[in-house]
Amino acid sequence: MILGKSNIVFFIILLNFFNIAFSEDKITAIPLANLENLEPSFEKEDVEDKNILKDDNIDLKEKKITQIETKETGVNIVALDKITAKTSDLRISIGETRKFGPLEIKALQCGRIKSSKEPGHAAYIQVKDLSKNKNDRVFVFNGWTFSSSTTLRPIDHPIYDFWLVSCDNI
Repeated sequence: MILGKSNIVFFIILLNFFNIAFSEDKITAIPLANLENLEPSFEKEDVEDKNILKDDNIDLKEKKITQIETKETGVNIVALDKITAKTSDLRISIGETRKFGPLEIKALQCGRIKSSKEPGHAAYIQVKDLSKNKNDRVFVFNGWTFSSSTTLRPIDHPIYDFWLVSCDNI
């Protein structure tokens, strides 16, 4: 038994010796790249195209967002459709019911959070799923949601997500 173990140890030492002895030839045989002779891998700009764009007078249209001034307290929500990846800005007055897809959203209360760490807004929202396979009397979400902590939004729907942005006229 001892003779077999010593043969294995001797064989491993012999393999390591040959590895070390011939590895220097492999490293020195590889040609090194001369960094001074390398060309850049990006394309150069066309100066002619730049001059054409500067000479043309291009008028771009800007999207103008108009804010509706009301005296009602409202809740601003961003709604996301996960299938189409489209977002929509919803403004819901307190007590008003708004539809987003097959969901019905009702804002009941909204207020400002007085915190020194994370100031923000909180809203009490009820969300019903009105699709054919759901009962319209069951809420998908019924509770408070916060603008300062989007991770605390417990609205759990497989297709839609909602985030409270702010409250107006508080």
